[in-house]
Amino acid sequence: MFYNLLRGFLYPFLFIFLLFKPKKLKFVFQRLFQDLSTLEKKAKYIWIHCSSVGEINLIDALVKKLKNDFNENILLTVFTDTGYEIAMNKYSKDDRISILRFPLDDIFILKKIFNYIQVSKIILIETEIWPNFINLGSKYSKIFIVNGRISNKSFPRYKKISWIIKPLFSKISGFFMQSQEDKNRIILLGADKNKVFVTGNLKFDISFETFSSEDMSNLKRFIKSDTRKIFVAGSTRQGEDSILIDVFKELKNTLLIIVPRHLERVPEIETLVKNSNLTYKKLTDLELNPSSEEFQILIVDKMGVLRKFYSIADVVFVGGTLVNIGGHSLLEPLFYGKSPIFGPYLQNVKDISKDILNLNIGYKINNKEEFLNTINLLETKPVSEDKIKAFFKSNQNAAEKTIKFMEEEWKKD
Repeated sequence: MFYNLLRGFLYPFLFIFLLFKPKKLKFVFQRLFQDLSTLEKKAKYIWIHCSSVGEINLIDALVKKLKNDFNENILLTVFTDTGYEIAMNKYSKDDRISILRFPLDDIFILKKIFNYIQVSKIILIETEIWPNFINLGSKYSKIFIVNGRISNKSFPRYKKISWIIKPLFSKISGFFMQSQEDKNRIILLGADKNKVFVTGNLKFDISFETFSSEDMSNLKRFIKSDTRKIFVAGSTRQGEDSILIDVFKELKNTLLIIVPRHLERVPEIETLVKNSNLTYKKLTDLELNPSSEEFQILIVDKMGVLRKFYSIADVVFVGGTLVNIGGHSLLEPLFYGKSPIFGPYLQNVKDISKDILNLNIGYKINNKEEFLNTINLLETKPVSEDKIKAFFKSNQNAAEKTIKFMEEEWKKD
């Protein structure tokens, strides 16, 4: 296969390059040299593959349903380091779940895994297309794409290599897509239309944490906002923070909480805030030395706390939407009864954002003036929480629908 000949040709050059890039070298070695003893030899497994944190966070309901309905163990592989860490935190104590880093589509490592355990089913979350994994995996079990989506950005790229993708798609037993548009696109790319189904978005099945009134009150006191309004900007990206600070300057009696998508951007945000002559605290500093003085901006420099801040917010902005990233989760603030404000770049959340806008439970803005008008509107006419709950209820059970279709395909042997 040309793909593997090319990989073999490039490997020596890659390793020479990696000798000068210790972090990248570690990344590769951790995936090509793994201890398989965490797996139960010759036991039956359902193999679920995820790319990163986002996919790990949305498979909870699917994993629970698979464990309840089937006797097999679960092998969970993850591509990124952050995704692997989250998976370990969530599932490492579960005796039926084993976690490995995805072995970079290396055919020899993949063969080793397939020979070590009995893989009965393979589930690719969203659209993870790895040629060796699919070609080899199809010899051992049926393969399914679950929560599949083809974004506006990836669709043109996939079309250019459809001659490569179409033969791979022929080895996949079922495509369970998020929306009708995703279904249409994957059929155009070569999937058998008789194997493509719309099952909805697993994000609606995510189990979000709930926080007591006492927890929320304590958090408000801790950040010195008992009487101030709280403006939470979640998962912000480069280019958005300066806009948010400009909007914040027009607000009265408000605390701005900036939660960047990537923590390495914290120093950049600090510089922006300092240049704006605003007072601020970093969350980790505040935890070490609780302050008695009010500050204007809180920069959240730790992972895993965004949802708690959403729960106490009066105003919520969802990042990755004012710059051409495509948006992050709009469902998280909605779960806590908060109407999200977001920008025009919505390609990663296009279907959910359309539903939100049609139901008037969230707001799209394009500039500072619209942003401020929307904040004023939310203060005078807040969205009914019952309306938001109804939205969630009508879109749930994607995992159940997916497994129902899978079971029908598994019976076809």
